Amino acid sequence: MRTEEKNILIKFILLYHISAFILLGIIAVLVFKMQYNMTHNLTVSHMQNTAFKISSQIINAQMQNRRLEFQTLCDDNEGYIFATYDKEKKKLFGGIGTTIDFSKQHYIQDDSIIVVDKSALGHLGVDYVVVKNDGFQQLIDELYIKVLLGFLISYFIMCAVGYKLIKMFMKPIQNERKRLDNFIKDTTHELNTPITAIMMCANKDSIGNPKNMERIYLSAKRISEIYKDLTYMFLKKESKNNITTIQVDEIIKNELEYFKLLASKKDIEIQSELEPTVIEIYDEDFKRIFSNLVSNSIKYNKRGGKVSITLKNKRLIVKDTGIGISKEKQNNIFKRYYRATSLEGGFGMGLNIVYNIAKEYEFTIDMQSDLNIGTTFTIHFS
Repeated sequence: MRTEEKNILIKFILLYHISAFILLGIIAVLVFKMQYNMTHNLTVSHMQNTAFKISSQIINAQMQNRRLEFQTLCDDNEGYIFATYDKEKKKLFGGIGTTIDFSKQHYIQDDSIIVVDKSALGHLGVDYVVVKNDGFQQLIDELYIKVLLGFLISYFIMCAVGYKLIKMFMKPIQNERKRLDNFIKDTTHELNTPITAIMMCANKDSIGNPKNMERIYLSAKRISEIYKDLTYMFLKKESKNNITTIQVDEIIKNELEYFKLLASKKDIEIQSELEPTVIEIYDEDFKRIFSNLVSNSIKYNKRGGKVSITLKNKRLIVKDTGIGISKEKQNNIFKRYYRATSLEGGFGMGLNIVYNIAKEYEFTIDMQSDLNIGTTFTIHFS
């Protein structure tokens, strides 16, 4: 991974983690407040019910004119501490040892909740029933731990999801960079061969040699083909305005002069059967289709093999006796940068160019190939 990619990735990770931490922190605080209020309200409501129940027992005892032992109420107070007071706020019974604020219905004091109930109305001399809950802080502490654990687990999950997302997003970028690196290497290699040949044959002592002139021509033509392919792939302009009616059989005859010379280097025989054919297409686009199909047929052919070119019934058929393409690789041969074999050099762009041009002009492509037997490409122009 390159330095700039690492820097961008580190910035993204930091931004993601900080954003996730802040977002989950805000959510955790809101959840804690909501749960705190809910716990507080439920606790107060339950304590008020307990206080009212005690007041009711006091009122019932006086109405029934029976003696009430306050001690007996301690067995039915839900575990809360309670006390009773008269109208002078003097304690009559109970274990609450703190000072009570009788002006409030409920409040928190020293981490405890205190509820003041006035519904006894002086029965049996009781005007106030006070209930105290010393376990409220424990409930809040447990709530705090639960929210904190929830925050940490959620943050861990988001980190794990973020890691998976980063890997998922980085994979196509890394693959594309790898393909680009390989493409640059292949381009350098492809250009190096013809350039070296030109430099070797272009000195003053060998410039007049027919074979050297032939090598220079082939090398220059190869560089021209590479340039055209690269221009089409990366600097392609709309060619619809350049569509004309062309005599494709004449173009093929002209192009074959170069390919026959190229094929002779591998003792490959090129046979052609050309029927006069006229189609509407930009001439450079047709040349790209034809040159890529024929150059592949020569490049991946066997020494002493054959290439058959047929133009008939608005169809161009290029058949070779080369190494062929295995069945499992045939579905990928039209993808950019894909190479079915590394036995020969190349960019993996030729068939992709053929496919894109055919798609642009609504031509159809058929391919049949058998490993170690040969390959046949058919372009239907109508």
